[in-house]
Amino acid sequence: MRAVISLPRHNAAFCKGCFTTFVHEQVARAIKSFKMFTPEDRILVAVSGGKDSLALWHILLALGYRADALYVNLGIGGYSEESHRKVRHYADTVAAAHGAKLIVHVVEQEAGAGIRELATILHRPTCSTCGTIKRYQFNRAAVEQDYDVMATGHNLDDEAARLLGNVLHWQDEYLDKQSPTLPASVEGFAKKVKPLCRLSEREIAAYAVVNRIDYIVEECPMAKGSKMILYKEVLNRLETESPGTKQRFYWGFLEKQTKPEPATESMAEKDQRTLHPCQSCGQPTTADTCSYCKMMAKAKTATPR
Repeated sequence: MRAVISLPRHNAAFCKGCFTTFVHEQVARAIKSFKMFTPEDRILVAVSGGKDSLALWHILLALGYRADALYVNLGIGGYSEESHRKVRHYADTVAAAHGAKLIVHVVEQEAGAGIRELATILHRPTCSTCGTIKRYQFNRAAVEQDYDVMATGHNLDDEAARLLGNVLHWQDEYLDKQSPTLPASVEGFAKKVKPLCRLSEREIAAYAVVNRIDYIVEECPMAKGSKMILYKEVLNRLETESPGTKQRFYWGFLEKQTKPEPATESMAEKDQRTLHPCQSCGQPTTADTCSYCKMMAKAKTATPR
């Protein structure tokens, strides 16, 4: 079979069938390794009409999970109309055959205005207002309708870009919440998972094309100027020069999260443990003779008298 996609970070190329299997295996591996959910759990997928969320719904259904979806119509003119149409089309033509249902929440019906107007009224950035509304509605639907877990379509690119932003600004409180699995920490919160965390945006787009998933291609018009887009561009440049950069960056962070915190040692305590006087000059060093004395001794032997 002819290869349809090459993955430099894996040093591999796949035909259509093998690529679909690869994607399913990556998602199954993420679900198992991060203990996201079991086949008995009821899952609510947050869908937007884009490739990531619709691909996630498609994959979970293909893997045999009980997965319904929630779409939040933000009232962004033609963009919301088109994204709603894409979600409805998938729900009616594919999801329904698996016995899965689509839940729709229209922001304007409850708030009396679309996301643009609400952001203006609240004097908040549009993306911030949008995020608050979507998180609230997804969590409410999951809790009120007794879903065991809520799944979002965040991919490797999303998580690596978010990690970069959090590290650049040293936002420790957000770093603590970057795990692919966030437990229902208190009553009223649903468990949240990100099953696509092992897959890049390019890989998910290819999966959607190969599996004929009709999604909205245009980016949200409200996202223009987002720092996340900038961080993704930076990481894409690094990925081009060194394939696997995003994976090493994000997976390395997750690996460190799972390791137990060692007992902290102060700089003074470490110095007291490792340093002792230089045999030549008496200044502190980790070796018998400090670097300066070694350098000067070498210089004297090399300098003609």
